[in-house]
Amino acid sequence: AATGQALRLPTWVPGSYLIREFAKHFVTVRAECNGVPVAVTKTRKDTWQAAPCAGPLTVTALVNAHDLSVRTAYLDAQRGYFNGASMFLCPVGREAAPCMVDIVPTTGMSGWQVATTLPRDGAPAGGFGAYRAADYDELIDHPVETGVLATASFCAGGVPHDIAIAGRQRADLPRLARDLARVCQWQIDFFGGVPFARYLFQIAAVNEGYGGLEHRASTSLICRRDELPREGDERINDDYLKLLGLASHEYFHAWNVKRIKPAAFVPYDLTQENYTRQLWAFEGITSYYDDLALLRCGLIDAPRYLEQLARAITAMLRGPGRLQQSVGDSSFDAWIKYYRTDEDTPNAVVSYYVKGSLVACALDLELRRDGRSTLDALMRALWERHGKPGIGVPEDGILALATDLAGRDLSKFFAHYVNGTEEIPLATLLDEVGVEMTLRASAGAGDRGGKPAAGAVDRCTLGIRAGADMRLAVVLRDGPAMRAGLSAGDVLVAIDGMKASPEALAAILTRGNAGTALRIHAFRRNELIEVDATLDAAPLDTCVLALAAMPTAAALARRKAWLGG
Repeated sequence: AATGQALRLPTWVPGSYLIREFAKHFVTVRAECNGVPVAVTKTRKDTWQAAPCAGPLTVTALVNAHDLSVRTAYLDAQRGYFNGASMFLCPVGREAAPCMVDIVPTTGMSGWQVATTLPRDGAPAGGFGAYRAADYDELIDHPVETGVLATASFCAGGVPHDIAIAGRQRADLPRLARDLARVCQWQIDFFGGVPFARYLFQIAAVNEGYGGLEHRASTSLICRRDELPREGDERINDDYLKLLGLASHEYFHAWNVKRIKPAAFVPYDLTQENYTRQLWAFEGITSYYDDLALLRCGLIDAPRYLEQLARAITAMLRGPGRLQQSVGDSSFDAWIKYYRTDEDTPNAVVSYYVKGSLVACALDLELRRDGRSTLDALMRALWERHGKPGIGVPEDGILALATDLAGRDLSKFFAHYVNGTEEIPLATLLDEVGVEMTLRASAGAGDRGGKPAAGAVDRCTLGIRAGADMRLAVVLRDGPAMRAGLSAGDVLVAIDGMKASPEALAAILTRGNAGTALRIHAFRRNELIEVDATLDAAPLDTCVLALAAMPTAAALARRKAWLGG
């Protein structure tokens, strides 16, 4: 650039709706031209300005890579990973220019492989060397995993799919490939085609961790190594089911959000927030289909699917925030609330993933009521009208399309459950498809719902969530603890003169009755306080779903159309 080249770094990465400030990881940025240093001045938090020069400009950045997530970069002696949005400076004004990436090994990387969907430009398959991208947008949409990787491959929709696992593990890779092939093939058939030439599942196996981020032809996943399938074990236990659901979720995003996008994302502006009220659809609908795909491709049966659905309902019911914030508002405020949790988050925020998936389920069942349409048809129409041609979905586009497919006005449904905080009538909608919904009290901290209680359920509640040290992480809105004056951060030390512990509290909640008065001592900022609390009846916030034994013929037909079989 005649006036000196400006270089800008994204402040967020598509798929994770928070200003991440990737520039904070940049230690130094320097430049030279024909071996002569060129001055570089930082002009904004995310922008560097090079002085004018005559000839090619070489810019070198030193980046601290120690974030074990799917969003930024990580490098140690065993593994390297980077998401391009956190690493690649963009020459302002040259966003459409083609890019070449040379990934160079350093000392100690003998035997390392490279797993990425960046098109090769001379690099050997799975090796270091030259890769390319058509423009900056493509450059940052193909993350790179390096290390001594465990790999497997399969074909779905006539397209090669690869798996690359970093980290110590003893996974049954052939089993994982077979199961993912079924999931991928079902989704390809669902949309009627493949929007990529190949696909890659990058998996980091760790001791503790969970996460995923979608890209146009790959996904980066983090899972506990225990969630990978084990040789000789053909079961799909809860751990493996969690991994399959995560992989299914991110794969579905290859259509829904990577190509079917809100109009606010076409194009992305990575310098600032991109506001939309539609994340409930792009994340929530995807969350609805992630486990449903496992059912429809035959990996799990209907009772197992209903167990997963019941756990989602349980998670929603246990958050008072659902009565304060709509999923539309949650989508819009994702930039300041969803990813920035605090002690009041459960009281004030609803998950556009969890409740969004249940709104999607309700919309599906609503569309099926008279047999005119389904959410499947809605998604295929979105793909044909918006995904394939690359036209963003307007803010009212899903309502308009759903109304068109249903042949009736669905504005009240959207007003109540998308843009309002009314309770979703799931019990009624599920009953109409031959599924019985029951609610009970929790059976303790480990009770996620989905199954009948294995032991005694809580008869009352104090309205808190506490750690093993009895420090209050959350004090639920309008509950006994909040009414008594307890706050998040308080540490309970005694209840009715007896030492406070998780076991002692569980016994009180199981054996006590609503109206029971308790004298509680706690430390707040190392000062002892004393309060009186009166227990409430335990809420019926734990869901169990079951196939109705004797549904009507109409309900049975709708259930078969929805769940199959």
